[in-house]
Order: sequence, then structure tokens, then C-alpha cells
Amino acid sequence: MKKYFSKKSVIKAMLCFIAVSPVYHASAQTKSNDAKMNAFVAGLMSKMTLDEKIGQLNLVTMGRAITGSVVNKGVEEKIAKGEIGGVFGVYGTEYVSKIQDLAVKNSRLHIPLIFGLDVIHGHRTIFPIPLGVSATWDMGLIQQSAKIAAKEATAEGLNWVFSPMVDIARDARWGRISEGSGEDPWYGSQVAKAMVKGYQGASMMDADAVMACVKHFALYGGAEAGREYNTVDMSLIKMYQDYLPPYKAAVDAGAGSFMSSFNTINGMPATVNQWLLTDLLRKQWGFTGFVVSDYTAVNEVTNHGLGDLQTVSALALKAGLDMDMVGEGFLTTLKKSLKEGKVTQQEIDLACRRVLEAKYKLGLFNNPNKSIDPAREQKDVFTAENRKVAREVAEHSFVLLKNQAETLPLKKSGTIALVGPLADNHSEMLGTWVIAGDPNKSVSVMEGIKNVVGDNVKVLYAKGANFSDDSLLSIRAFALTGPEAKDKRSPQEMIDEAVETAKKADVVVAVVGESSNMSGESSSRSDINIPENQKELLKALAKTGKPLVIVLFNGRPLTLTWEDKHASAILDAWAPGTEAGNAIADVLFGNYNPAGKITATFPRSVGQIPIYYNHKNTGRPYSGQGPAKFKSDYLDISNDPLYPFGYGLSYTTFGYSDVKLSKTSLKGNETLKATVTLTNTGKVAGEEVVQLYISDPVASISRSVKELKNYQKVMLQPGESKEISFNVTTADLKFYNNQLVYDWEPGEFIVQIGTNSTDTHNASVQWNK
Repeated sequence: MKKYFSKKSVIKAMLCFIAVSPVYHASAQTKSNDAKMNAFVAGLMSKMTLDEKIGQLNLVTMGRAITGSVVNKGVEEKIAKGEIGGVFGVYGTEYVSKIQDLAVKNSRLHIPLIFGLDVIHGHRTIFPIPLGVSATWDMGLIQQSAKIAAKEATAEGLNWVFSPMVDIARDARWGRISEGSGEDPWYGSQVAKAMVKGYQGASMMDADAVMACVKHFALYGGAEAGREYNTVDMSLIKMYQDYLPPYKAAVDAGAGSFMSSFNTINGMPATVNQWLLTDLLRKQWGFTGFVVSDYTAVNEVTNHGLGDLQTVSALALKAGLDMDMVGEGFLTTLKKSLKEGKVTQQEIDLACRRVLEAKYKLGLFNNPNKSIDPAREQKDVFTAENRKVAREVAEHSFVLLKNQAETLPLKKSGTIALVGPLADNHSEMLGTWVIAGDPNKSVSVMEGIKNVVGDNVKVLYAKGANFSDDSLLSIRAFALTGPEAKDKRSPQEMIDEAVETAKKADVVVAVVGESSNMSGESSSRSDINIPENQKELLKALAKTGKPLVIVLFNGRPLTLTWEDKHASAILDAWAPGTEAGNAIADVLFGNYNPAGKITATFPRSVGQIPIYYNHKNTGRPYSGQGPAKFKSDYLDISNDPLYPFGYGLSYTTFGYSDVKLSKTSLKGNETLKATVTLTNTGKVAGEEVVQLYISDPVASISRSVKELKNYQKVMLQPGESKEISFNVTTADLKFYNNQLVYDWEPGEFIVQIGTNSTDTHNASVQWNK
């Protein structure tokens, strides 16, 4: 390890990371604004006592929205004493106004509070879960969803959201894969930038803008065994190449704050990791905002074995953590640590300054109540316009995984058997990590079908199954929300009713999958099949011989080998949000032609995990053909995933020509133009996500077999053709070598363009320096 990652090589990588970043030249106006902020904050801090400075580092929850295992006590008294810098878990102008008044009117220096909340995929109007939103491959829609969330959140008094989550995840067992954008670092970076821009707008001082909080820094999606809060251990090359880019993209987009992760990195918990929070984030990347811990993460460092609360609180401050969420380790120990020489006044001042600067950037010193406007709360929240966008985003997020014999779209006539625990359900439409959304205002699938086709289609309903008959899974999954409201009939009685209903119909639409409680935080699963009782329902429905359409709700890639073999069609709807039923009906009946593409690989078996498209080759790769002995393979299944990264079907079909290159030999900083002709070979208009990948077959280290570098989303009418071109530069060829230098090397490159990461057309180019 020392041979390859010496201190000298890491410093070189640091300089290289800075060198390849966009150069930011501050305008005269920006410099003037910074000078005003610096003068204001310095003046305020000169009046603050030590206790008031430490108080700014304290973030508490008042318990309206509980997202952890601890709720703070005595909050109102502490606010008046200046011992709290921010509050989360509360929203609504009346409530927020009262709390802000405690700080502004009752504390000695009248310093306003910052109000945060877990606004993950919408505030009142709920969009699909982030993994679903990422499947749109539409940065405009993604940014718009964040902008609407910010507008609604600020209308209810908030100015800070704990989003976006940009953790790369390659393990579908991990519940929080639902909150991110999948497995690819380049694509994840595009989503990170779009979300930050959507939240923060042109200026965080605007009344409808919030400060983004990028999480979880860092590598949280690499948890061993896919188990929540577990250890992360990876090489530096893997970090820099595959996991860190989305965080860096968020910094470049101007994110105002970061949240530390629970896991260890190089043996040191992220919350007390100076290399991570200071050397990498601030010195290498130039981040100027503040860092908050995750929920009681400072306290939990004691469980990692680094000392008592006073010790780990001092370590966190020195590492570069600025705000302590809920645990109050900073509040209760830093004064003592200062007296004992374990922290310095300068370290406390620096953290305090960063928190105050965030409040200044949000305009809270000019107007502490800038987001407290009862009129906006009435006119900007859960509007028809916002719901229209939510419906559009949901439609664009759906991925058609199978469509045998053009089963979909359905006819707007005849009889449908609508079956499954999610078919006539409001509470499960919104998905995981929804704080302010009202499930009673969501559109169920049953309602959506009636809204879209009215009385033209006869709908026969049967529940068919509960979410799960596994008592352990049910108890743990529903621990936070209360027990599942189960049908009291036996599983067989429910199946029998569903089968009899199916026999009376022309087609069966089975709405099945995961409850929202089965993904998200603290929702890891070792078995990522559809719950067994629901699978038994599907098997019974398949035996009726009626066309079987599965509408899948899920917060992660699932293992769907039986479903893929026996269903007529599978539409992955993720957890679609407020407009779930309307959007699903739009797609089922052909009002919208699905164009979503998955951003996380679907395995055939949980035994293949971690599985991802941009893996390294091995010394003994198995091609899938010929003798397999002494090759890198499984005895019992294929190496290939069930559905590869970038996969998704349409109600039409698309044809790709061979790849045409503007040159086959280039030198230096020339630009290569790679072109394919895309043709809609089907009968209806449709969108296709044309994906560009590049392979580097010979390099100084083992490279990924391919890497996504760009894409275009294209709409074509039936029979229409269009040339799709990508400009490729040397920036697309760069990678981190064994000295952690980010550069490209001359040689052969394979340009691949296609409909997903597996099905591509390829062309070779020689590129010399």
C-alpha cells in the first residue's frame, strides 16, 4: 500500500484534483459581497460569548418529525439562552414563526435559527423516490423537481434541506439505494449538480430557495454486506474514480452544506475524519460551506472505540465538523475541552463562523422571517401546477422491463382484474423518507385508472395478498410506522378470490412489490425478491392463462427471474409519489410511452451482489461461451445481470446504425465526433436515451470494462431517423492511475453507443499524445 499511496502521491493527486476542476474567477460583485459578509460576521462574533459560539454549533430536533432514536429536551429554554443554532423536524409558518421569535426576540444577540428538514423527494407534493427520478435521464425535470420542493419547503418556513443524497451504491441489499441515483459516478454527478441548482436557485437569499445539504460524506453507499451503518473499506483509486465524483460535482455546483456519514473511512469514522472533512473537502475541493453531522453521529463515534463523548466531540471539531446534530456533544463538552487544551478557541471560532456565514448567505440576518409567509403557504404548496409536474416526472421515471407480444399499452375497453396489496392503497404511493407529504392526498392506482379511462374499462378488484406473511420482516419493516394493516383472511383465501377475479377479466394487472417501509434508512434486506406471499399470488394468477401485467413498486433493484419468465409485461414504477395512480394509468393505457432507463443493475440473484456494469476485468474473464472451468464465473447462474445498467424498453422500437467516427487517429487535444443514426422502427412516437460509453483496453492499471461518458434523450416519430453525435475529448479519457494522478494515456479506445450498457455498437480509435 505504501508503495503506491505514499504521502507524495496523495499530495500529487490533491493538486491534480484541483487542476482538473473548473477554475472559478470571483467577480467584483462577489468579492464585494464576501467582504460585507466577512465584516458582518466578524463584528457579530466579537460580541459573542464562548457559550453563544458553541450554541451555534448545536442542531436540535423538536420532535414533530422524528427521523432518529433521540429527541432533544428543553429546546425553548436553550434557544432563549443562545445555545441552539438550528432546528429541524418542524415546518409550517405558524410553528416556525414562534420558534424563530424565541431566538430573534428573546436571545441576547437576536441571532436567527436555521430550519432544516428531510425534504428528500418533495415536500408536500411528493415526487418519485430519487432512484426513480434518476431513471428519467432528464436533468431539466430533475432540477425542476428540486425547485418545486424548495418552493414548497420555504413556503412553510424552511430554509435548509437534507438533500441531495449522492452516494454511489452498487449493492441492492442496502435500503438507502432508494435515495440516490444508482451506480454510475458520471451520471450521479450530473444529478447532483441538477439537484443543488434546483434547491438553491440563482441565490440562496431568494425567498423560494433553500440551502442544499449534500450527503452522506462520504462513501456511505459502500457499506459492507449492504447493511446500514456498516463499515466501508476501499482502495483510494476506487474512492476517487468511482465514489467521490458526485460529491465533488455538488461542491462545484455551489452546495452550501455537507453532512458527514456514519461509516469509517481508512479506519476513521467520517465524522471525526480530518483527511475527509478538511484535507479533501476544503483544501482540495475548495468547499466554503459548513458540515453537519448525521443524527447523533458524534455520539456514535464512541461505539467505534475512539473515546468518550468529550474526546470524540473534540476530535470532530478538530477534523472540520461544524454542527452537531441532536447529540449535543459540542454543547456539553467543548467548553471543558477548551479549558483542558483539547481544542482551541480558533477551532471553535472557525466552526461558528461557518454556521453564521450560512445564515448570512440565506439572508436570515436581513430578514429572519423571509420564508415565513402565510400567504405563500396557501398559494405555493400542493398546487395543481406542482402536481402536474409530479405526474410528468413520475411518468418519465417508469421503466418498462418486459413487454411480451405488445401486451402494453392496454386497450381502453374491456375488463381488467386489478390485484395486489398496492392496487388500492394510498399510504404506500409516496415512498420512503416522506415527512410532510399527506398519503391521503395521493392518487391510488385504482383511482388513477378511473381518472384516465373512466367507465370505458370495467375494473374488478381483489387485494390478493398482504405485503408479507414473514413475521420478522413485517415487524421490523413497520417498526416506525406501526403494524401493517393486514387483511384478516388467510393467504389462500385471498389468493382464491384474486384468481376468481382474474378469470372474469381480459387481462390481470398485479400491483405488487415492496412497502415503502422495506427500503430507505435502516431497511437493508438479505433477500431482495418480491415477498414470498406476493410471489405465490403471482404464480396463481399466471396459471389462469390471462395476460399478466406486473406493476412493480420497489425502492431497490429486485431479483425478478421468475417474474421475467412468466409475466407478460413488467412496468417498474418505483414509488411514484403523490400522482402515482394517474401516472401509472397514463403509461398503462398509452397516454405516455415509457422511456425510463434503470440507473442501478438488477441482479439475477442476491449472490451476484455487488454487481455493476463498470466492473474491472479479471485475468480469467468468462465470455459466457465455451468451457467455464477455471474462469471467473458461477456454477449455477450466468454472470450477466437480469437487466443491465441503462436498460429500459419502449412501446416502440429503435434501430441503431454502426458508429461513424470523424477520425480513427487523433493526437493531443483534438476532438472526436462519434455518430450513429437512430431510427424509430416501431408504430408509435417514443423517446430513446442514447448512451455513450468508452473503453480503455490497455492502460497502466486495470480499467473498468467501460464507462458512461454522455447521453442524449431523443424523441422520434414512427419511421423517423436522426443522426446523434457526441463530441469526445481527452477529458473523457482520464482516470486515476496508481499514483492517483488524474490523466489520460495514449493508445486505443473503444467508443460504444447504444440503448444500454450491454447492447452497444462499437468503433475503435487510436489517440496519441
